[in-house]
Amino acid sequence: MLNVLMFAAGLAALVVGADVLVRGAARLALSFHISPLVVGLTIVAFGTSAPEMAVSAGAVLNGQTDLAIGNVVGSNIFNVLFILGVSAVIAPLVVHNQIIRQEVPILIGASLLLLVLSLDRRLGVLDGALFVGLLVAYTAFLVVQSRRETRAAAAGTPDAAPGEYEAGLQPAAPGAWDSHLWVQLLLIVGGLGLLVLGSDWLVTAAVAFAKALGVSDVVIGLTIVAAGTSMPEVATSIAAALKGERDIAVGNAVGSSTFNILGCLGLSGLLAGSTGLTVPGSVLAFDIWVMLAVALASLPIFLSGREIARWEGAVFLGYYVAYVSYLIMAAQDHAALPTYSAVMMSFVIPLTLVTLVVSLIRKVPQP
Repeated sequence: MLNVLMFAAGLAALVVGADVLVRGAARLALSFHISPLVVGLTIVAFGTSAPEMAVSAGAVLNGQTDLAIGNVVGSNIFNVLFILGVSAVIAPLVVHNQIIRQEVPILIGASLLLLVLSLDRRLGVLDGALFVGLLVAYTAFLVVQSRRETRAAAAGTPDAAPGEYEAGLQPAAPGAWDSHLWVQLLLIVGGLGLLVLGSDWLVTAAVAFAKALGVSDVVIGLTIVAAGTSMPEVATSIAAALKGERDIAVGNAVGSSTFNILGCLGLSGLLAGSTGLTVPGSVLAFDIWVMLAVALASLPIFLSGREIARWEGAVFLGYYVAYVSYLIMAAQDHAALPTYSAVMMSFVIPLTLVTLVVSLIRKVPQP
């Protein structure tokens, strides 16, 4: 009963925290002339990834490196397939040029770097330092780029990036309660606090349920903990989609995935010291490849009309269900696993690829 109450309280804290965070972040973007997209990629994405960082760092300090690696990889798969899928089903998500030409390629590059560094089954201190250094450089670049484009747009120069610094946001009326900088910062901090607290309660209850069912640490990290620590991203992206802040919804999911690799694993690698993080063989053989494939697959969907349609969101959700089903069957060594894998590889995945290619071709402007 205590776990059930904790689970319900966690969900309530996530809903309230997400609403408060989106309001504060959107207003802060206008106050500092930073695009809502960049706020979603940085402040909101980094803040909602705080649970992943806390869980991964805590797992390393407790010697549970399987949980730390599984949490990050599973969260990235969850971010793209589930969060963008649910958000797109609620309201088709407009994808700006910056996401297509810059943010998704950066996410793909970070995923490839993780794969390469994991080939020796170990992430050491130098690997962690590299990730953290790249994260600092990436964040600084985003802020400088956004401020430059916003100034260019305000001046009406050719260097402006139309549509990329606007998200339908209206400045708060002078004297409005959320027009003050200290209020906006308080909203962001308060929202993040509720998100972290809510996700902690949710993960604690979910892990207790999973342990009672005898699920392994790796599967818990890839599914229950990954989904639980991503609940802030879920709540924030859904709240942003419902409010029409679609830049924040998309930027949050993509930015959180990049932060998970560079920030969470970077800090975890530094905390692991000379022993480093041991990458589980099952994760290297399958789950990291799924994470990379998901990042790669999102690019043609974004390109197809620069919008994630409702049916494409449903496809994302379907693949996440299929992925979790595979993990559960593999953990139980279920007799139906070979048949399930054969159907997915020979029928479902090829059919989906053909559908996406046809959709992309139809949406390309004809000469």
